[in-house]
Amino acid sequence: MGEFAILTNRKRAIVALVHSLVFLLIAFRQMIAATPAAGIWSASTVSTETWILCAIFVVVSAILFLLFAISRARLEKLYFGLCTVSATSGLLRTAAGDQTFHAGLYIRVVMLTSAMLVGWIIVRLHSNSAAPRAVGGAPASAESAPITNARLQMSNCQLQQENQPL
Repeated sequence: MGEFAILTNRKRAIVALVHSLVFLLIAFRQMIAATPAAGIWSASTVSTETWILCAIFVVVSAILFLLFAISRARLEKLYFGLCTVSATSGLLRTAAGDQTFHAGLYIRVVMLTSAMLVGWIIVRLHSNSAAPRAVGGAPASAESAPITNARLQMSNCQLQQENQPL
């Protein structure tokens, strides 16, 4: 799995998948709660929580865009691209308000669900590549390696004994 730049092993892929799940649950809760976002450009006063949420979305969107730019593998780029679109749509919805960008709520859920699927595929790829295969395609265990080495040594000894003159 050397083609991945960020999600280089199974552990990192699982951490990314867990983050996606948490943010998907948050987005899903916001979708069900149906509390309309007023937006920061509205004529009414903007709460401190809205400004904080906008700041969080700016930071998260910027970091995800940077990860998207750094990533190399297609699946990795797709994963970070989906997460970036989700965070950016959350930012636009919070900044513009539901009257202007109500679809942002649904875009976040769809993008994070898609990111979950891509993340799961990445975890499976790392899981499949991490399990070494023995002769015949069966997974090799740590216990079978010394046995295999001992058999090879025995075979070499038998060959040497057969080749010695009487």
